[in-house]
Order: sequence, then C-alpha cells, then structure tokens
Amino acid sequence: MNTKDKGFSTKLIHAGAFDDEFGSATVPIYQSSTFRFKSAQHGADCFSGASDGYIYTRIGNPTIRAFERNIAELENGYDGIATSSGMGAISSVYMALLGGGSHIISSDAVYGPARGVLEQDFSRFNVEASFVNTSNLDNIRKAIRPNTKVLYIETPANPTMDITDITACAEIARAHNLILVVDNTFSSPYLQKPLDLGADVVLHSITKFINGHADIVGGVIVAKDPAIYKKIRHSMVYMGCNMDPTQAFMVLRGVKTLAIRIERAQENAMKVAEFLQSHPKVAWIKYPGLKSHPQYELACRQMNGFGSMMSFGLKGGYEAGKKLMDNVHLAILAVSLGGVETLIQHPASMTHAAVSHENKLAAGITDDLVRFSVGIESVEDIIEDLKHGLSLI
Repeated sequence: MNTKDKGFSTKLIHAGAFDDEFGSATVPIYQSSTFRFKSAQHGADCFSGASDGYIYTRIGNPTIRAFERNIAELENGYDGIATSSGMGAISSVYMALLGGGSHIISSDAVYGPARGVLEQDFSRFNVEASFVNTSNLDNIRKAIRPNTKVLYIETPANPTMDITDITACAEIARAHNLILVVDNTFSSPYLQKPLDLGADVVLHSITKFINGHADIVGGVIVAKDPAIYKKIRHSMVYMGCNMDPTQAFMVLRGVKTLAIRIERAQENAMKVAEFLQSHPKVAWIKYPGLKSHPQYELACRQMNGFGSMMSFGLKGGYEAGKKLMDNVHLAILAVSLGGVETLIQHPASMTHAAVSHENKLAAGITDDLVRFSVGIESVEDIIEDLKHGLSLI
C-alpha cells in the first residue's frame, strides 16, 4: 500500500510494510544473519549496489528495513537507519558528521550520555564541544566557530523541558553551513516534525514513546538529504550497532498505537501538571502545556501537542525529592520515559550522574529537579499517588 497521502495513524500501522510470499498480515521476523544469493552474479550485484537484495543483517534485513521506512515516512524524511540503542543512533551521527579538529554546539540540558560521550570519548580525538542553552538563540550564535560542523539540539530538553526554536536554528545552521540535528525523543513524530521545520537529521531513542512499552531498547535516525543519509548509514554499518530483527518486529508492533498512547498520556499530563502547580509543597514546575512555561507560545507554534513529560522541584530540595520518590507506589522509580506506565526519577543522581555538578547547575539540572513521565493509567490514581507521596514530605 502506498501510504504517502494517508493520515498519520494510518501510516503508523501500514507505512513500511511489504507483501511477502505467504501473505503475512504483519511484517514477519527475518531472524537470519545472512541471506542466500540467487547466483554468483546476484551476489556481486548486491555488493556493488546494482541490486537492493539483502546480504547480511548488520548491513540490512527485511524486518529492520520495514521499521526504518515506517519512521522515515512518519518524519517526512528520505530514509531511516535503525540502531541497537538510542546511544547507537547518537554515536552514529557523531561519528559520521564529526572529525578530528571539528566542533559541535549542543544543548546543555541534553541526555547525559549524549553529552558524556563527547566530553569523555570524542574529545580524545580532538573533537571540541560547546554546551549552551539553545533556547536562547544568541547563545548559539556566540558559540559558532570556524570549525563548527554540527548544531545538535534536544527539544524539549532532557530534563529541564526547555524548548528550542527549530526553525530559527535551521536558519542559523544554513547561514553558517552547519548540519542541524534534532533529538525528537521527547515529542515523537506525532507531536513534532523537525525535518519539516528545517532540520537535516532527526533521531530518537525508540525505547521511549515510539515503542512505548518499556520492553525494547533501540534507536533510529532519519535524514532529509540522501548524501547525509548514506554517510550516517555507512558509519552505523561499520560500527556494528544495527538493530536486531526481533527488536524491529517489536517496535513495529509498538508504534502502531503511538497516537492513541500519546493522546491519553498528554491528557493525563495536563491534569497532573495543574495539580502540581497548585500544590503548596511544589516550588516550581515546567510543562509546555502550562502558560507559566517560558516557551509556552513557541510550544504552541512548533508542536502539535504538549506531550507527557514534565519536571518539577520541591520545597525542601533534594531530601524532599528523595522522600517523594520513596513514597510513591503507582509511579515506578526508574529511568527511561514514554511508556504506558508512569515513571519518576531524579536526574541529578541518575540519568545525569556522569555530568559534573558544575555543568549540571549551568544546564539548570538542580538537585531538587524531579522528572516525571506521565503514563496512561487512570489520572485520578496518578494524582492520588503524588498526593500521598507529597503528604509525607
């Protein structure tokens, strides 16, 4: 089925699918490491690129390709590259687009390991990185150097919920010949389409919203330009961080319900945010759907909804946050996000533990910050759980 002109929810279910010889209603798992050639010439054609046949699963696999094409269509990109983890996606992008002596500008409040791998590993190969609050465009302009190659933003940012103007960043990138990469994990293509707003590359940890069931780890990259796509795919193949066929099958199953999961979760999130905003023990809250959010108007323009992620701080700081996390029962104390279940965690000591205390504070990741991923449970139960935990602080 050609799904290019179909609605988003139809694409979720059918984009990337193909007919197999047995008429499977869903894309089958091609759990094979290698593939048989029809002839010596066919094998030669596959290796030369004259044929699009499959060779070896690290290079390509029918189940994985179905998933890659599904997400590429959802993001309105040229093609997709599936990886074994979100960090596999991030590392593939870094490896492809950065070289010795090059410079990258990144959001300061970004997924901890995405920052850590630049500071601790790529720095060993003379790759320089500047981390700035990209929600302030002047910070980006001031950080640009002659050797800057990539502008990497995460919006909404993890875990501060700062929002960066993708269209404005694309204009800056074009003016300075930079490649704009957007981590779209917090929004998913249902709520935000960075390529439509001018980005060159979009990536996701599909562990989160796209899969949505806390049972698969994976990543995906979508590029707008064929040349950039080929460059990143080359890096992924040679680094060997390809997705497994069973992973791809599971994510294809999970993505089918993305729209209805996000709709329910963000409906819950708005009610939870309003509850927290009025609670006397909550010092502050950042949720894009609240008018108190500094970039509320930008969120209304750039996103198709406000999502289900929020961060908040408690009066009483870290100790109060610790008590809350130890006294909620429905919300699971765990890292990750975007699943059907509600999760709560403390970034300063968990996801961003590898970031120095000084850099955490500079990025707005304070010791009192609690990150909350709202699930699809009955919202009354989520609020009651928070109410109970807050009563013990």
